[in-house]
Amino acid sequence: MMKLVLNCFFLFILSFSLYAQKTPELTIDLSEFSFIKTIDSVNTEVGVLKDTIVPLDIKADYWDSTVYNPYKDVNFKFPLQLQFKDSTYYSPIGKNKVVTSRYGWRRGRPHKGIDIDLVTGDSLFAMFDGIIRMSRYTSGHGRTVVVRHYNGLETVYAHLSKYGVKENDTIARGDYLGKGGTSGNARGSHLHLVVNYKGVSINPEYLFEFNDQNRIRANELWVTKKWTRPIVHNSKRQSKIQLLLSEKEAITSLIKQQSIYVVKSGDTLSRISKRNNVSIASLCKTNTIKRNSVLRIGQKLVIEK
Repeated sequence: MMKLVLNCFFLFILSFSLYAQKTPELTIDLSEFSFIKTIDSVNTEVGVLKDTIVPLDIKADYWDSTVYNPYKDVNFKFPLQLQFKDSTYYSPIGKNKVVTSRYGWRRGRPHKGIDIDLVTGDSLFAMFDGIIRMSRYTSGHGRTVVVRHYNGLETVYAHLSKYGVKENDTIARGDYLGKGGTSGNARGSHLHLVVNYKGVSINPEYLFEFNDQNRIRANELWVTKKWTRPIVHNSKRQSKIQLLLSEKEAITSLIKQQSIYVVKSGDTLSRISKRNNVSIASLCKTNTIKRNSVLRIGQKLVIEK
């Protein structure tokens, strides 16, 4: 019996060797894999480290296609580190990007993404490789596609007129997602683009340049709460971008800087906010005033950044 088993084993080895000689060189796409450091089992006594390839299972945790935010019970600490393997992203639309409304406070409510102008029927594309977590109608956003990416981010494409993908599809950057439109609570046709990390929105313009260069601002970025709070941004203009490229810079930035502004003749909250690059909502909250409060010449307002 043992002799028969050994003969079968040697026949298998011989067949595999012949197949390998006739088979073209095998190539492996590493875009869905990650390198981790592990102890080499052969060299455990000296603790030699080696690179081991392990698959990135981005569907392992909090994968739910029925809800927009499956991370509602998750808390994480700031600052947050994000990494990108590329220096550019794929444009979500096939023409020049015109941002019509930015991340920030808008009409008394948080606007947690940016609006990019388009014509109903324009094609939409994935910014990065990933897997479709959601492709269905949601309240407010209308027809929505959510892509989870391999660095932990999720990009959201809202107000579609037609789906081009289904849930659990694996996609590459630049793949077709659907058609833009006006579904949901949309004032005119546009793409509402949201960037989330574990359910928390991040100002997309902190991470990406929305011009014809399609640049990612840095391969490694640190995100503080400032870039996840619409109330400290103005939807009518781009916030001043100050990149945090190290943990030290991020921690230092957490120290709030305050200054005093003295109200002058003709000043309004809108004029003061533009002059000091802070949102009206932030001005009101910091100084405990309302949007319709009467400003007095000589009144001192705290500007907090």
